Amino acid sequence: MQVFVGTLVHSIGETHMHIRQAAVGVLGREIIFVEDVEKLMDMQTEYSFPDSSIVHLTASQFLMPGLVDTHVHASQFLNNGLKMDLPLLEWLQKYTFPTEASFSDVKVAHEVYPRVVDRLLRSGTTTASYFASVHLPATKILAATVADKGQRALVGKVNMMVNCPENCRESSLEESLRETEELILYIRNLQSPLVLPVVTPRFAITCPEDQLRGLGQLAAKYKCHVQSHLCESRPEIAFVKELFPKFRSYTHLYHNTGLLTDKTIMAHCVWMEDEELRLLKEAQAGVSHCPSSNLNIHSGHCDVKRLLEHGLKVGLGTDCSGGYNPSILDALRRALQVSCCKVIEQPSHPSLTLAEAFHLATLGGAQVAGMDDRIGNFEVGKEFDAILVDVEALDSPLDIFARDDMEDKIQKFLYNGDDRNMVEVYVAGRRVCCR
Repeated sequence: MQVFVGTLVHSIGETHMHIRQAAVGVLGREIIFVEDVEKLMDMQTEYSFPDSSIVHLTASQFLMPGLVDTHVHASQFLNNGLKMDLPLLEWLQKYTFPTEASFSDVKVAHEVYPRVVDRLLRSGTTTASYFASVHLPATKILAATVADKGQRALVGKVNMMVNCPENCRESSLEESLRETEELILYIRNLQSPLVLPVVTPRFAITCPEDQLRGLGQLAAKYKCHVQSHLCESRPEIAFVKELFPKFRSYTHLYHNTGLLTDKTIMAHCVWMEDEELRLLKEAQAGVSHCPSSNLNIHSGHCDVKRLLEHGLKVGLGTDCSGGYNPSILDALRRALQVSCCKVIEQPSHPSLTLAEAFHLATLGGAQVAGMDDRIGNFEVGKEFDAILVDVEALDSPLDIFARDDMEDKIQKFLYNGDDRNMVEVYVAGRRVCCR
C-alpha cells in the first residue's frame, strides 16, 4: 500500500481542471481510494496500512496524472531538433525516410530505442503510441524495451509499399500483412499488461488500397488499435485525391478500408471537411493533435475547438521528429499558442483554455488511446499512472513567490516546468523514474 497525501490535480471533464487536497491510496497497480485529507485516519483504520506507507506532499508538491503521447515516431529520434526546413512531403523524402531506413540494422534499434523510452518516461510520458519503422526485428526490440522499462504503450510496425525509397519499404502485400500479424502475436506473447500492438499504415500515400484493406482486416481479426496520419497538409490531401479518385475524401478512404474504429488514432486532422469529422465521430475514432510538428513542417493550424465541438476524442502528440521536443508539456503549450493563432485569424473564434489543454494531455489522450477506463485521472479502480511534481525541486526552472497559491504553482509548472520538476513518475503503481 502507498498513500499520497496532499494536493492533486486532474481532469474530470474537458473544461475543468480539478484541484483538491486529498489522500490517494494505491494497492499494487490500482487506486483503491481517493478521499478528503480529513478521512485519512478512517482509511488507515479500514485498510490497516502503517504510517510508513504514507507520503506527505510538501507545499511545493502536487500529484498529477501521467502524460499521454498519442503520436510519436520512435525511429525518428535521431533527428530530434534537426532538419525542419521543408514542408511535409519533401521533409519525408529528404530526411525522414533515410533515417528510418537505418533501422534495418538492429544495432541501431538497440542503441536508440532504450534512450527513446527513457527520455519519454523522464518527461512524464507514462503512455505513448509509437510508430517504429518498417523493420520487424527492430520493432520487436522497441516493444520489448517498452515492456522491460515499464512504460504503457501501443507499438506499431510501419507499413508502406509505394512512394517511398526502396530501402524502407515492404517488398509485397504478403510481407506487409505477415510481418504485421507476427508483431501482433509477438507483443501478445510478451504477456505485458502495459504493451499492446497497433496496426500502423503510415498513410494513404504510401499504402495501396489492397494494403489498407488487408491491414483493416487484421485489425478487426485481432481487435487491435489502428494508427495513421490524416489530412496533415494540403499537398498531402491533393496527392491522396490523385491516388484514390474514386473515394469522396481521405477520411472516406480509411472508412471504406476498415481502418476507422473506436480504437483508431488519426494524427493531425488539420484540414478536415465537416463530413469527414462526422465520419470520425460515427466511428468513435480519436485525433492526435500535434501542434509543434504542424508548425515546424508547414502543415497548418489545427482548429482543435472545432474538433471538440464535433464531439471528437482529442489528445496531444509530440510527433517527434516533426516536433522537436519529446515532452507533452511542450505540446500542451504549443496547442494553446496555435489556438491563439486561430483567434488572431478570426477574433470571434473561441480559444483553448489551460484546463482544456491539460485535459488533452491527460484524460483526453487516454480517451484517444482507448484507455480511459484504466488511466487518465485519479478515480477509484483506475491504475496509478502519476507524476509527483515539485515546483521548488533542485535546479527548478520556475520562480515561486510567497504570494503564489497552489493554483498558481500548477499553472507555472504547466507553462514553464520540465523534467527537473518531476521528482517521481509512476506507471501502474510502479515507480519508473526518480530524481
